[in-house]
Amino acid sequence: MVTKKATETTKVAKTTKEEASPKPSASKERYFYARGARKTAVARVKLFVKNGGVTINGKDIKTYFPVPNHQHIIAEPLKVVGKEMGIIATVKGGGVNAQAEAIRHGVSRALVKLDETLKKRLRKEGFITRDSRMVERKKYGLKKARRAPQWAKR
Repeated sequence: MVTKKATETTKVAKTTKEEASPKPSASKERYFYARGARKTAVARVKLFVKNGGVTINGKDIKTYFPVPNHQHIIAEPLKVVGKEMGIIATVKGGGVNAQAEAIRHGVSRALVKLDETLKKRLRKEGFITRDSRMVERKKYGLKKARRAPQWAKR
């Protein structure tokens, strides 16, 4: 009988600990993930169904991209589709313009995951296709990618 009481008390203790520990919240926001790229810039984009603003690398869009043109580039796919959604992006590599275009590519791909019917409209605008133009590498014996050393007759 002593063992039964001991097991009962341990069971009660276990249930209270389980209740006290935080449960994984089922109310986490639903989002669509996509990867965008341009030149050497790579963006990982989460598109939230609820409007929550735009955050890039933990900063507000106006802080990370102070130039309005870059802010416009990122918002273009949402304007074309006519939706307001929250964006959280992590971007690495490349320059400022390439990063903005990589985020735009990621947002477009996430929108297609959200609704497949949007693909035709986004492709028409050119947001689905990855702009694969890269800087040409420098070749051995040349000064730049194609610039040969100056030729001297003597």
